[in-house]
Amino acid sequence: MEKKERVKRQASFTQAVIPIIFMMILLVVGVGVMGLRAEPILLIVAFVAGIIAWRLGYSWIEMQEGIVEKLSMSMPAILILWVVGLMIGSWMYSGAIPMIIYYGVDIISPRYLVVSAFFITALFSTVTGTSWGSVGTIGVAVMGIAGGLGVSLPATAGAIVGGSYFGDKLSPLSDTTNLAPIAAGSQLYEHIRHMLYTTIPASIVALIVYFIVGMGAASSVSTAESVQLLQSQLNNMFNWNIFLLIPVILILVGSFLKWPTIPTMLGSSFLAIIIGAISQGFTIKNGFIAMISGFNISMTGFVGEVSPDILTLVNRGGAQSMAGTTILVFCAMGFAGIMSASGMLNVVLEAIMRKVKSDTGLIISTIASCFTVAFVTGSSYLSILLPGQLFRDAYPKLNLHPKNLSRTLEDSGTVLVPLIPWSAAGAYMYATLGVPTLEYLPWAIFNYMGIIFAIIFAITGFGIAKLDLEEKKQTTK
Repeated sequence: MEKKERVKRQASFTQAVIPIIFMMILLVVGVGVMGLRAEPILLIVAFVAGIIAWRLGYSWIEMQEGIVEKLSMSMPAILILWVVGLMIGSWMYSGAIPMIIYYGVDIISPRYLVVSAFFITALFSTVTGTSWGSVGTIGVAVMGIAGGLGVSLPATAGAIVGGSYFGDKLSPLSDTTNLAPIAAGSQLYEHIRHMLYTTIPASIVALIVYFIVGMGAASSVSTAESVQLLQSQLNNMFNWNIFLLIPVILILVGSFLKWPTIPTMLGSSFLAIIIGAISQGFTIKNGFIAMISGFNISMTGFVGEVSPDILTLVNRGGAQSMAGTTILVFCAMGFAGIMSASGMLNVVLEAIMRKVKSDTGLIISTIASCFTVAFVTGSSYLSILLPGQLFRDAYPKLNLHPKNLSRTLEDSGTVLVPLIPWSAAGAYMYATLGVPTLEYLPWAIFNYMGIIFAIIFAITGFGIAKLDLEEKKQTTK
């Protein structure tokens, strides 16, 4: 006897929105109040969505297919995320990133300290892909110089936070830079190029303000002891030469010429291992270990006590370092897959789209959603992933390219979180720089100017990319 197929019903708006409201409540209590990890909460919410989907007539097999479909759409970007981990480990091993750090600290100008604070942390975070590492190393050194000069500490801290998130937002080595295209369905390098529309103007405004603030600084000051120690120990660990930059240049050329992302990154990583073995005298075995497990100072053979700043900045990378981010993506896609397969996501989206009739309304709705998730959860990852999944199908319907969505997620998700006192990022910046979040917030000009420019461009239509016919076919498949 054949098994009777269950009758499927369309979810009401109330049924469709229950998992979303439940998720927000659990994230507030679990992440915000109890300090729990977001992954199990997302799994619980996915389970709740699954129960509602089952009551609507959907089987587990159908829900599972929805999850697999969402994951399959994300796999190219997840592969890039893993390869980024490989590349960071290999660049550390070769000495490429340490050399950029070593010479980069010399850019600090005492007279224009606040401008330099933004510029140098932007450089560090771009080449390392970490905002926290940049703040915890060169950021701390710059704060020491500012204290000696009598320069405003809140202004300096704000510039450091802004500069550190410049790279967190733009660097192909950053996890959030890779997450936004995953959530939106765009490509990594087109996403990075499209972000320049809002990132460059925001940076210019910030630099003008910092230049004016720094005009009254003293004309000279001795280099901070922490900077001297940083340079001295790096110099003892690595040998510097121009060839170390070849893997970095390869990535820049590949981005400009639009070479395939993963092969280019892998090529850069393997080349860095060869250069590291020749230039530094490290073993090839350690090079491959660095690619998988991450680089470790012990691989250099350095004897003596290592500065905690160097450990924070250099001991990183490897494919395994991306495991936590990947797990979060899998949990988020589990929830999104069930919501999508059961039609609940479409019900919510259609309710929003009935009120949103323009490009401007859609982009501003995305910004508002990112704000809400960021303030509720304090997580830059969730403020990218959840609104990204909610609005992913809406942008093509209005003939908007997915890179508009990925850019908006970064403009209003990634850079907002360190301005929230109860977020992990806000607490870290306060603890590391010694300036309360609400005191440096007005000076973190880059972080909120990007949002302002995003709104301006949404209203004017400037910098908003449309889909051509071929692209529309691809995104609506």
